[in-house]
Amino acid sequence: MPETHPPLDPHDSPDRPHRAVTSFVHHRARLTDGQQRAWDRWWPERGIEVADLVSGARPFDPPAWFGRTAPLVLEIGSGMGESTAAMAAAAPDTDHLAVEVFEPGIAQLLMRVTDAGLTNLVVLRGDAVALLRRSVRSDSLDGVRIFFPDPWPKRRHRKRRLVQPDLVAVLADRIRPGGSLHLATDWADYATQMRDVCRAEPRLRPATDDEWFPRPEWRPVTKFEQRAREEGRSVRDLLYYKE
Repeated sequence: MPETHPPLDPHDSPDRPHRAVTSFVHHRARLTDGQQRAWDRWWPERGIEVADLVSGARPFDPPAWFGRTAPLVLEIGSGMGESTAAMAAAAPDTDHLAVEVFEPGIAQLLMRVTDAGLTNLVVLRGDAVALLRRSVRSDSLDGVRIFFPDPWPKRRHRKRRLVQPDLVAVLADRIRPGGSLHLATDWADYATQMRDVCRAEPRLRPATDDEWFPRPEWRPVTKFEQRAREEGRSVRDLLYYKE
């Protein structure tokens, strides 16, 4: 069967005059000595550049990376890797792809992966939106996780938010029937936007009739999430399944 992808939208046009939404914003940050050692030691062996996959220089081939065929979950924005490594450790029969651009976070995740001896997690550096559009096949992901994406709280910046109708349409195509899309945020208006966008996608159905989904015990509470709670921001989980 040939690989099937939805038609490229205007975000993929090099002539598009406006800023395309990506899964990250560039931030310059120095690595600590420990992070640099982890990067130098483990990135060549355990890391993959999204740019190589998007360009075709390297195939997108999770079974080859993991040495097996297993359920596959993609996380967009793994941050410092605390919850990512914990979720991978708790689900050894599932393969995990963590897409991140923040190099100190990637280095921390590499340290967590090696310290725990995890073989079911691969780290990718780059834009997850480009990866999904150009490299990931239809009906190939068992789940996608987007936890605490940049909220872009200023009204004039909200168009930069990751969870928009065009991305959710791509996610709905890439997730297999019965697969899940799990989101979480501590910004109330972003949670409402996520809910409205996902419920408008006809291929997705909410996991519950309630407005929000209770935080599952298997999603660890990170230091970032705990700080949000201490500052009085409620955390909302949203879970959808593909029809």
